[in-house]
Amino acid sequence: MKNISVIGAGQMGNGIAHVFSLHGYSVNLIDVSPTALEKAVATIKKNNERMLSKNTITPQQMDDCVKNIATNISIADGVKNADLVVEAATENVELKLKIFKEIDVNAPSACILASNTSSISITKIAAATNRADKVIGMHFMNPVPVMKLVEIINGYSTSKEVSETIVEISKKLNKIPVVVNDYAGFVSNRILMPMINEAIETLFQGVGGVAEIDSVMKLGMAHPMGPLQLADFIGLDTCLAILRVLQYGFGNTKYSPCPLLINMVAAGKLGVKSGEGFYVYTAGSKDLVVSKQFGE
Repeated sequence: MKNISVIGAGQMGNGIAHVFSLHGYSVNLIDVSPTALEKAVATIKKNNERMLSKNTITPQQMDDCVKNIATNISIADGVKNADLVVEAATENVELKLKIFKEIDVNAPSACILASNTSSISITKIAAATNRADKVIGMHFMNPVPVMKLVEIINGYSTSKEVSETIVEISKKLNKIPVVVNDYAGFVSNRILMPMINEAIETLFQGVGGVAEIDSVMKLGMAHPMGPLQLADFIGLDTCLAILRVLQYGFGNTKYSPCPLLINMVAAGKLGVKSGEGFYVYTAGSKDLVVSKQFGE
């Protein structure tokens, strides 16, 4: 397996492309936006420079990494020679189904189709194709070049051979694969998102402020990042989308998103990606500044 196509040039997509290319795979990074592709390649180059400064890669690895990446605005062209396609588009069911239908028509018959979805049913995605046995979840963690876990999700029809292949590929990327089954939120977000939502509810009810809630979880529970800061990092729109998948998947009100989260997303306060969420993010600054909306 040599040729990897990655669909989506956003934060996750460019990280996935980066990791594959750094480990010697030929990568075709696909996005409908040429601007997004240019930004993704620039981000990969910048991250490589940071890794080089820390002596985690060599100058030769840095040069080879960039050479291994091609870009394309067409799915049909971008997947025609792929051995593995990893979809990393926005967490939207209809969009993913549309993309997988197009991949299925244009990718080689032996090609494995993986989704980086953080909550959407792999079984449902697979049903949009004519190769359900070759569809699997490959959920990378953010930031992809740094985080070791790959949550591998077997759909209802995913073959054992495909699952084993993706486990081995993950190991070749110097990641740690953990195989789970296909239920809403899988393991990672089924546990994480209710915690984040409860932190937002705690803020919403005035039990504690932003800094106080995050400090309790960092200092008392040894979390490296508080749940509100983590929500900003993930993207509040993504958190909301995942909670709605959980709510629908389990039909349980315990997954109902907090009204504050819903309002913040409606207002465009999405966290790091928009420059403000529970905290304000200023380019070049590492200081955490609580949003004025929450009394700071």
